Amino acid sequence: MIVVDVETTGIDPQKNSIISIGAVEFESPYNQFYRECRVDVDAQINPYALERNGFTLENLFDPGKINVDQLVESFLNWTRKIELRTIAGENPGFDREFLLQTANKYNLNWDLGYRVLDLHTLSYVHQRIREVKPPMKNGVSDLNLDDTLNYVGLEKEPLPHNALNGALREAEAFARLLFGRNIMPGFSSFEVPYYLRKPVARVTYFI
Repeated sequence: MIVVDVETTGIDPQKNSIISIGAVEFESPYNQFYRECRVDVDAQINPYALERNGFTLENLFDPGKINVDQLVESFLNWTRKIELRTIAGENPGFDREFLLQTANKYNLNWDLGYRVLDLHTLSYVHQRIREVKPPMKNGVSDLNLDDTLNYVGLEKEPLPHNALNGALREAEAFARLLFGRNIMPGFSSFEVPYYLRKPVARVTYFI
């Protein structure tokens, strides 16, 4: 799977724009993607979004950067060299929708399907299996990425958010929840919690 995180100028893929894309091939974690772009002049910009991702108006309209359609096309071309290409991440529907809307707007070939793998769901289910109650608000899940990172023994994502940093942390969280082990080199110093570790199989040899 491809763990993806995008930074945007807001939350509406019809009105806002992608700023940057970070991604990592889960099965081959050294295969990573990160690029930034110049946003469209008609894109709406939410100041709160810029507070979160640290970009400035000067960054967004930097003439030295590639256009948003070039960024998405570059990302799609990168994914086509990967065997297992299902999009994954924290709330990946958000990332996928921005990518898809941009691809459609610029008539790019979208071939990543519509199914996604959600880290939130995996984290929520794992906690429920252990009879741990995830954070709730008004009767619905309030489990966010920082909660999941804490649950798997990682530090929360630092501000300002960076798309590749987000993708790498999400990939590591997937690995710990699925396999009970570290896969990303940058996180090997963070101990995997005991409740995630898988028992080592005992092998008996008959001579």
